[in-house]
Amino acid sequence: MNKRLLLFILSSFAISTTSFLRAQTDRFAYAVTDMDNTGAQWNVIRKLDLQTGEYSPILFNGIADYTTVYDAVSKKLLLGDIKNNPRLAKPFYSGVAAVAFDKRHNRLYFTPMFIDQLRYIDLSTMKLYYVNDRPFTGLGDWQGDQGKIITRMVIAPDGNGYAITNDGKTFIRFTTGKKPVITKLGSLIDDPSNNGVSISNGISSFGGDMIACDDGSFYLVTARNQVFTIDPETKMAKYLGAISGLPAKFTANGMVVNEEGKLLVSSAVDSSGWFVVDPVSLKATPYKAAVSVFRSSDLANSNILSFRKKLESVPIITQQIRDAKLVQVYPNPVTSNIFTLAFTNLNAGVYTVQLVDISGRQVMQQKLNLGFRGQIQNFNLPSGRAKGMYFVKVLNQDKKSVFEKKIIVQ
Repeated sequence: MNKRLLLFILSSFAISTTSFLRAQTDRFAYAVTDMDNTGAQWNVIRKLDLQTGEYSPILFNGIADYTTVYDAVSKKLLLGDIKNNPRLAKPFYSGVAAVAFDKRHNRLYFTPMFIDQLRYIDLSTMKLYYVNDRPFTGLGDWQGDQGKIITRMVIAPDGNGYAITNDGKTFIRFTTGKKPVITKLGSLIDDPSNNGVSISNGISSFGGDMIACDDGSFYLVTARNQVFTIDPETKMAKYLGAISGLPAKFTANGMVVNEEGKLLVSSAVDSSGWFVVDPVSLKATPYKAAVSVFRSSDLANSNILSFRKKLESVPIITQQIRDAKLVQVYPNPVTSNIFTLAFTNLNAGVYTVQLVDISGRQVMQQKLNLGFRGQIQNFNLPSGRAKGMYFVKVLNQDKKSVFEKKIIVQ
């Protein structure tokens, strides 16, 4: 490998690792609450000290009238109907159940529950900005369909924001730079191992919150205390189970990672207390607040959930090079009977390409004589194949894996 390239990768990894470690330092959470701790409206922002359990005074009043609202692209003052239109003048007019903290720009992104618009608060100036030139979901404002509401939102380590509607059928990525770009990523897909627990089920899977994980996935908790992981590349939603140890009427509406790497969950319904959840065992224990808790529809900080015991630079770099440089697979998801491998930087030789289902059963195997780097090869899926998740593997002559990638067959 070129020495300069290796040094660049190492330095890039060091920078990203430093950023990752810094991202774990938030000892606070922004919370959407009522004006006081006896109410159940979602109209103001407070800041919670995770170590002391103390709340700040109101930082942002979302139901006050704001006449100084700015365009998120031009940064110019929005005039016209703002002053006399409560849907625009009151930023939390219909309540807010999805907020995300952008630490890099010190912003708090949100979308009103029944208004199809992305907005953010500049926490440095407390100015309010609307993405005014395009809708957020494109599904329209409130039309009596709970599935169209955005209730899960997070800023990921890649700097982009991600949001999911209640029904899981609209998965969105948005950029946080000068000119926001909103991209629809498609519909989430139920993992075949979910045993009938669907990410789109209105009884089990609406509401809740999502956080980013260190492996690029998302960890999602629903209001009915069900837990899923989301793979943004395949859009696969895998069911992990239900949180145990919560009161019968507790609904998990907000979630952040605390300084211990566990999950702090809040409820918009139950005011008896918040809970700390182990992300692996899914067991909940009471959170000790300073006095009492507010009901909260959503929480946000920039901490990332990690299942890794420690960061080991060499294996991570090797995997990054392997995934990004050696082979590319497309399209993904696969919507026809053919998928393609581009052997971008793999040495010439004899290889074996395998397709394996999630149970580990091999459903396809084909030998390949790779004559040159950059070679592109099409592969036919076996007839009668089932829809779902598979793994594409490339083995060398010693039967050692040099590449592995998840694909979705639709």
